[in-house]
Amino acid sequence: DGQRLFSIAVSRVQHLHLLAQRLFSDFESSLQTEEQRQLNKIFLQDFCNSDYIISPIDKHETQRSSVLKLLSISYRLVESWEFPSRSLSGGSAPRNQISPKLSELKTGILLLIKASEDGAELFPDSSALQLPPYGNYYQSLSADESLRRTYELLACFKKDMHKVETYLTVAKCR
Repeated sequence: DGQRLFSIAVSRVQHLHLLAQRLFSDFESSLQTEEQRQLNKIFLQDFCNSDYIISPIDKHETQRSSVLKLLSISYRLVESWEFPSRSLSGGSAPRNQISPKLSELKTGILLLIKASEDGAELFPDSSALQLPPYGNYYQSLSADESLRRTYELLACFKKDMHKVETYLTVAKCR
């Protein structure tokens, strides 16, 4: 049933978005005030790796987008985090939930896409959608660069999960 699948997908992405918010807040609160100020400045100038995924620019464009388009963008956003989510894992139990939950969400969105009229033609082979790794986040970095990388990853993850939550919620309402 499509509505049930949408409800499950929205619930999963809401959980991931809340998890992303909590991890980002915990990370920010662990920083010194000056470190936080510097990272905020850097991040405002920087951009997320997923920004190259074309998506609606405002709520009006989101509302005018087709369900299939919103699902497709959501799928690409979730998929763009498959590899980088491994860097977010480790340490706390919530961090270790990220990769499996992303994988479940990706599967659910793919089912929704395939269940839609044009979805089967859009993604006949889901392996063709593989996205490049997340920038240079996997190099050995100094402590300052590592701090910046973690900050950027958490901020981008939070931003992207918010986008997916919005798109899936709008798609579900249709």
